[in-house]
Amino acid sequence: MAESTEKVESGPDARRRILNIAVSTVLLESGFDAADKLSLETLTELLQCFLTEVGNSARGYCEVAGRVEPVLSDVVMALINMGISTQNIEQYAARPNRHVIQPPQQAPAPRTPAMLSAGSKAKPPPHIPYHLPPLPDPHAYIRTPTHKQPVTEYEAIREKAANQKRDIEKALTKFLAKTSETHNLFNTDDQVFPLIACKPTFPAYLPCLLPTDQVFDFDELEYHFQVANRTEDMPADKKESDNEGEGGDDNANNSQSENPNNDSQPPSSPDRNKSGG
Repeated sequence: MAESTEKVESGPDARRRILNIAVSTVLLESGFDAADKLSLETLTELLQCFLTEVGNSARGYCEVAGRVEPVLSDVVMALINMGISTQNIEQYAARPNRHVIQPPQQAPAPRTPAMLSAGSKAKPPPHIPYHLPPLPDPHAYIRTPTHKQPVTEYEAIREKAANQKRDIEKALTKFLAKTSETHNLFNTDDQVFPLIACKPTFPAYLPCLLPTDQVFDFDELEYHFQVANRTEDMPADKKESDNEGEGGDDNANNSQSENPNNDSQPPSSPDRNKSGG
């Protein structure tokens, strides 16, 4: 019975080894000095099936009663349902020649490193009871922005728009090269450098003579308008001269608007004034 004195090791088959030791202990109490390995494995398999059936039945009674964890009454009902008498269990547990199995040594569970760690864990305040679970990692409740601020620089925006426009034109060119007639850049039959085939119209000058509606690109017009009205890149003296010019024009317009009646009335003739005098 070497299995009974062998040290229990931790591993995936630790439970199986404990059942093997329990079966070996029962055989020693029954008067056996040795056992075949195949017979010992068969008895261990029977014990494992018996415990599995008792556990499943006890869990079923527990769930029917609306509980989460099985209690002693659930195990008793499972044994009775399997046809096992529970009257002599206490006497069997108090038998004089029973052997005590040492509890297995528990290996320390490997600590899984935290995937996200930001800062150190804060201790709970004094008013929080000690039996409550500890606070989670700070990244779980501390606000951390996960998005970048949008780019507002003029050069970067224009460069991005130009890249997008170039990519769109390139994709459209590839699409037309694959779906329409093409010419080869070299005098070969392969399609390594395809060129979009030009379809000339006859006569060639006819589209220029036909009247068509002019299509405006409003995005381009708006861009040129903004560029023309920009004052960020202008020198300071030019800005001041423009402002002075605008101010002089405004003063002239105001003076003209203040004296509209003087310009509208005709000048009085000196003869009429003399005759009236």
